[in-house]
Amino acid sequence: MSDTEVLSDREAVLALMEARRSVGTTALAAPGPSPEELSRLLRLALRVPDHAGLEPWRLILLEGDARLEAGARLGAVYEEEGPQPDPAQRLKWAGIISRVFNHAPLAIIVVSRPDRTTKIPVFEQELSAGAVCMNLLHAAHALGYGATWLTGWATMNERALRVLGIEDGERIAGIVHVGTAKEVPGERKRPDVEALVTRWGE
Repeated sequence: MSDTEVLSDREAVLALMEARRSVGTTALAAPGPSPEELSRLLRLALRVPDHAGLEPWRLILLEGDARLEAGARLGAVYEEEGPQPDPAQRLKWAGIISRVFNHAPLAIIVVSRPDRTTKIPVFEQELSAGAVCMNLLHAAHALGYGATWLTGWATMNERALRVLGIEDGERIAGIVHVGTAKEVPGERKRPDVEALVTRWGE
Protein backbone atom coordinates (compact mmCIF):
# COMPACT_ATOMS: atom_id res chain seq x y z
CA MET A 1 0.00 0.00 0.00
CA SER A 2 1.43 3.39 -0.98
CA ASP A 3 1.89 6.30 1.44
CA THR A 4 -0.98 8.08 -0.31
CA GLU A 5 -3.29 5.10 0.19
CA VAL A 6 -2.32 4.82 3.87
CA LEU A 7 -3.01 8.53 4.38
CA SER A 8 -6.35 8.19 2.60
CA ASP A 9 -7.34 5.27 4.86
CA ARG A 10 -6.39 7.26 7.94
CA GLU A 11 -8.41 10.24 6.78
CA ALA A 12 -11.40 7.97 6.14
CA VAL A 13 -11.22 6.67 9.71
CA LEU A 14 -11.02 10.19 11.12
CA ALA A 15 -13.90 11.31 8.91
CA LEU A 16 -16.04 8.44 10.21
CA MET A 17 -15.27 9.40 13.80
CA GLU A 18 -16.14 13.03 13.09
CA ALA A 19 -19.42 12.08 11.41
CA ARG A 20 -20.69 9.61 14.02
CA ARG A 21 -23.97 10.58 15.67
CA SER A 22 -26.10 8.75 18.22
CA VAL A 23 -29.44 7.76 16.69
CA GLY A 24 -32.43 7.56 19.03
CA THR A 25 -34.03 4.14 19.38
CA THR A 26 -37.32 5.21 17.75
CA ALA A 27 -35.35 6.28 14.67
CA LEU A 28 -33.80 2.82 14.29
CA ALA A 29 -35.41 0.09 12.22
CA ALA A 30 -34.68 -3.08 10.26
CA PRO A 31 -32.59 -4.23 8.60
CA GLY A 32 -29.87 -4.79 11.12
CA PRO A 33 -26.42 -6.26 10.58
CA SER A 34 -26.17 -9.49 8.61
CA PRO A 35 -24.62 -12.50 10.38
CA GLU A 36 -21.26 -11.69 8.79
CA GLU A 37 -21.50 -8.02 9.75
CA LEU A 38 -22.55 -8.92 13.28
CA SER A 39 -19.59 -11.24 13.69
CA ARG A 40 -17.25 -8.46 12.58
CA LEU A 41 -19.03 -5.92 14.78
CA LEU A 42 -18.53 -8.08 17.85
CA ARG A 43 -14.87 -8.80 17.07
CA LEU A 44 -14.18 -5.09 16.71
CA ALA A 45 -16.11 -4.28 19.87
CA LEU A 46 -13.81 -6.42 21.99
CA ARG A 47 -10.57 -4.91 20.65
CA VAL A 48 -10.21 -2.59 23.62
CA PRO A 49 -7.57 -1.71 26.22
CA ASP A 50 -7.67 -4.50 28.80
CA HIS A 51 -5.09 -4.26 31.58
CA ALA A 52 -3.65 -7.75 32.25
CA GLY A 53 -5.95 -9.32 29.65
CA LEU A 54 -8.70 -10.02 32.16
CA GLU A 55 -11.56 -9.74 29.65
CA PRO A 56 -13.76 -8.13 32.32
CA TRP A 57 -16.85 -7.98 30.16
CA ARG A 58 -19.28 -10.10 28.19
CA LEU A 59 -22.05 -9.43 25.68
CA ILE A 60 -25.71 -10.44 25.59
CA LEU A 61 -27.52 -10.16 22.25
CA LEU A 62 -31.22 -9.37 21.97
CA GLU A 63 -32.59 -10.21 18.52
CA GLY A 64 -35.87 -11.22 16.91
CA ASP A 65 -38.73 -12.23 19.19
CA ALA A 66 -36.37 -12.49 22.16
CA ARG A 67 -35.99 -8.73 22.33
CA LEU A 68 -39.78 -8.28 22.36
CA GLU A 69 -40.15 -10.83 25.15
CA ALA A 70 -37.42 -9.13 27.17
CA GLY A 71 -39.17 -5.78 26.79
CA ALA A 72 -42.51 -7.23 27.87
CA ARG A 73 -40.96 -8.80 30.96
CA LEU A 74 -39.21 -5.55 31.88
CA GLY A 75 -42.51 -3.70 31.51
CA ALA A 76 -44.17 -6.12 33.91
CA VAL A 77 -41.43 -5.55 36.49
CA TYR A 78 -41.71 -1.78 36.08
CA GLU A 79 -45.47 -1.91 36.61
CA GLU A 80 -44.80 -3.41 40.03
CA GLU A 81 -41.60 -1.60 41.02
CA GLY A 82 -41.45 1.64 39.01
CA PRO A 83 -40.60 4.74 41.08
CA GLN A 84 -43.78 6.70 40.30
CA PRO A 85 -46.19 6.74 43.27
CA ASP A 86 -49.15 7.33 40.92
CA PRO A 87 -50.29 3.93 39.54
CA ALA A 88 -51.52 5.53 36.30
CA GLN A 89 -48.13 7.12 35.64
CA ARG A 90 -46.37 3.90 36.54
CA LEU A 91 -48.58 1.99 34.10
CA LYS A 92 -47.86 4.55 31.38
CA TRP A 93 -44.11 4.19 31.84
CA ALA A 94 -44.39 0.43 32.08
CA GLY A 95 -45.83 0.51 28.56
CA ILE A 96 -42.92 2.63 27.35
CA ILE A 97 -40.42 0.29 29.00
CA SER A 98 -42.11 -2.75 27.45
CA ARG A 99 -41.49 -1.31 23.96
CA VAL A 100 -37.87 -0.32 24.55
CA PHE A 101 -36.56 -3.10 22.28
CA ASN A 102 -39.30 -2.86 19.63
CA HIS A 103 -37.48 -0.54 17.24
CA ALA A 104 -33.85 -1.50 16.61
CA PRO A 105 -33.51 -5.08 15.31
CA LEU A 106 -30.48 -5.63 17.52
CA ALA A 107 -29.60 -4.64 21.08
CA ILE A 108 -26.28 -5.56 22.64
CA ILE A 109 -26.00 -5.57 26.41
CA VAL A 110 -22.42 -4.85 27.45
CA VAL A 111 -21.89 -6.47 30.83
CA SER A 112 -19.07 -5.35 33.11
CA ARG A 113 -17.78 -8.24 35.20
CA PRO A 114 -14.63 -7.09 36.98
CA ASP A 115 -12.29 -9.64 38.49
CA ARG A 116 -11.97 -8.56 42.13
CA THR A 117 -9.27 -11.14 42.91
CA THR A 118 -6.57 -9.31 40.93
CA LYS A 119 -4.53 -6.19 41.67
CA ILE A 120 -6.09 -4.41 38.66
CA PRO A 121 -8.44 -1.70 40.02
CA VAL A 122 -12.12 -2.39 39.43
CA PHE A 123 -12.61 1.07 37.94
CA GLU A 124 -10.02 0.29 35.24
CA GLN A 125 -11.89 -2.88 34.35
CA GLU A 126 -15.17 -0.96 34.20
CA LEU A 127 -13.58 1.61 31.91
CA SER A 128 -12.62 -1.26 29.60
CA ALA A 129 -16.31 -2.25 29.41
CA GLY A 130 -17.14 1.35 28.52
CA ALA A 131 -14.59 1.15 25.72
CA VAL A 132 -16.49 -1.87 24.36
CA CYS A 133 -19.62 0.30 24.16
CA MET A 134 -17.76 3.02 22.28
CA ASN A 135 -16.23 0.52 19.87
CA LEU A 136 -19.71 -0.82 19.14
CA LEU A 137 -20.91 2.67 18.22
CA HIS A 138 -17.97 3.35 15.92
CA ALA A 139 -18.07 -0.08 14.28
CA ALA A 140 -21.82 0.12 13.70
CA HIS A 141 -21.39 3.54 12.11
CA ALA A 142 -18.54 2.28 9.91
CA LEU A 143 -20.77 -0.57 8.72
CA GLY A 144 -23.46 1.92 7.73
CA TYR A 145 -25.84 1.49 10.67
CA GLY A 146 -27.15 3.82 13.32
CA ALA A 147 -26.63 3.10 17.00
CA THR A 148 -27.11 4.54 20.45
CA TRP A 149 -25.69 3.69 23.88
CA LEU A 150 -28.25 3.74 26.71
CA THR A 151 -28.52 2.84 30.37
CA GLY A 152 -31.55 3.78 32.48
CA TRP A 153 -33.89 2.06 34.93
CA ALA A 154 -33.47 -1.46 33.54
CA THR A 155 -29.71 -1.32 34.15
CA MET A 156 -30.15 -0.55 37.86
CA ASN A 157 -33.23 -2.40 39.09
CA GLU A 158 -32.34 -5.79 40.60
CA ARG A 159 -35.30 -7.68 39.16
CA ALA A 160 -34.79 -6.09 35.75
CA LEU A 161 -31.15 -7.13 35.82
CA ARG A 162 -32.19 -10.72 36.50
CA VAL A 163 -34.63 -10.59 33.58
CA LEU A 164 -31.74 -9.56 31.32
CA GLY A 165 -29.47 -12.33 32.58
CA ILE A 166 -27.12 -10.26 34.74
CA GLU A 167 -25.39 -12.27 37.46
CA ASP A 168 -24.10 -11.37 40.92
CA GLY A 169 -21.02 -9.16 40.73
CA GLU A 170 -21.93 -7.87 37.27
CA ARG A 171 -23.25 -4.51 36.08
CA ILE A 172 -24.55 -3.24 32.76
CA ALA A 173 -22.11 -0.78 31.21
CA GLY A 174 -24.58 0.00 28.45
CA ILE A 175 -27.21 -1.30 26.09
CA VAL A 176 -26.25 -0.50 22.50
CA HIS A 177 -29.17 -0.49 20.06
CA VAL A 178 -28.20 -1.04 16.40
CA GLY A 179 -30.26 -0.74 13.22
CA THR A 180 -30.85 1.23 10.06
CA ALA A 181 -31.32 4.93 10.75
CA LYS A 182 -34.68 6.15 9.41
CA GLU A 183 -33.46 9.74 9.65
CA VAL A 184 -30.08 11.41 9.90
CA PRO A 185 -29.67 13.02 13.31
CA GLY A 186 -28.67 16.66 13.35
CA GLU A 187 -25.43 17.91 14.80
CA ARG A 188 -25.49 18.91 18.44
CA LYS A 189 -23.33 21.27 20.41
CA ARG A 190 -19.94 19.72 21.00
CA PRO A 191 -17.51 20.36 23.86
CA ASP A 192 -15.29 23.42 23.71
CA VAL A 193 -11.86 21.81 23.54
CA GLU A 194 -10.00 24.97 24.56
CA ALA A 195 -12.14 25.31 27.69
CA LEU A 196 -11.55 21.72 28.76
CA VAL A 197 -7.85 21.19 28.03
CA THR A 198 -4.97 22.47 30.12
CA ARG A 199 -1.24 21.93 29.85
CA TRP A 200 0.55 20.82 32.97
CA GLY A 201 3.06 23.37 34.19
CA GLU A 202 1.37 26.36 32.57
